[in-house]
Amino acid sequence: MDLISLQNFLDNSSFLILFLTMLIYWSGAAFPSLTWLPPLGTAGVAIANLSMATLLGARWIEGGYFPLSNLYESLFFLAWGITAVHLLAEKMSRSPLVGVVTTPVAMGITAFAALSLPTEMQHSEPLVPALKSNWLMMHVSVMMLSYATLMVGAVLAIAFLVVTRGQNVELKGSSVGTGGYRDKLGRQLLNNNHKNPTVAVAESNGSGGTAVLNAVATSTMTTNEVILSPQRLSLADTLDNISYRIIGLGFPLLTIGIIAGGVWANEAWGSYWSWDPKETWALITWLVFAAYLHSRITKGWQGRKPAILAASGFVVVWVCYLGVNLLGKGLHSYGWFF
Repeated sequence: MDLISLQNFLDNSSFLILFLTMLIYWSGAAFPSLTWLPPLGTAGVAIANLSMATLLGARWIEGGYFPLSNLYESLFFLAWGITAVHLLAEKMSRSPLVGVVTTPVAMGITAFAALSLPTEMQHSEPLVPALKSNWLMMHVSVMMLSYATLMVGAVLAIAFLVVTRGQNVELKGSSVGTGGYRDKLGRQLLNNNHKNPTVAVAESNGSGGTAVLNAVATSTMTTNEVILSPQRLSLADTLDNISYRIIGLGFPLLTIGIIAGGVWANEAWGSYWSWDPKETWALITWLVFAAYLHSRITKGWQGRKPAILAASGFVVVWVCYLGVNLLGKGLHSYGWFF
């Protein structure tokens, strides 16, 4: 089998594996008693990740350059990054719900790349002169990894909003450290619990992973107030915590990628920053997630407010990565669509 045939096999296989894995995760969420499904889903994501890594490796050998020069290659690199971050987030959270929300994103990306892009856009082409630089690997790969990481963190924030819909949830402890503060807060909540019937406290789940500590849920309904169950509080706290930690990983990657892009731009175009549409939206993306982290760390925001900010970041990342290229304008287009 030649490299081109291998690539065609791997891209379709990656889509099929992720599609089946998505169904496995959804079935596991619908039928929690089937405890053998989540490990099978994890194995499916790992196999898909390996398939896409092999695809990109074959592409690298065929073209002789790091495979991030066109939309087809970047989509598979993005999907590979999402599956890699998924495996990390799932290990951190020990919750199969991570796969429920991340596998549809990765599957949709591979479906678009393998099944929707025209054949001529899937072929490996010689690099344009502007891309013949070692900065291609440094800048573009770090930016794509930051997109993948921030997408996973943002989609977990969206899952948090779904789990807590209709409830004004404040979670204490997900981003304020450990130790005395949490212990003191827990005692205060337990003491106040009998005074306020709309307050519920979730203690640690004892899993050894993400601790579920000091979750407070108050209903926004004026009548027939509903309290989140301990299970939903535990799930909400886990999603909030993992989303925060994953975004905390993606933000430095985005920062490094933007700095590397500025250095490359100065080398290629004689200017560190030219307010190109891609540069502008990269800055907007940076500001959105900087505001999210600032609100969590400095302002002490918890619960739905920062989750809404992170969820908006999901859209902003897609505009920065793909939407800007639809314009066909700017220094970063390189014929991805035009």
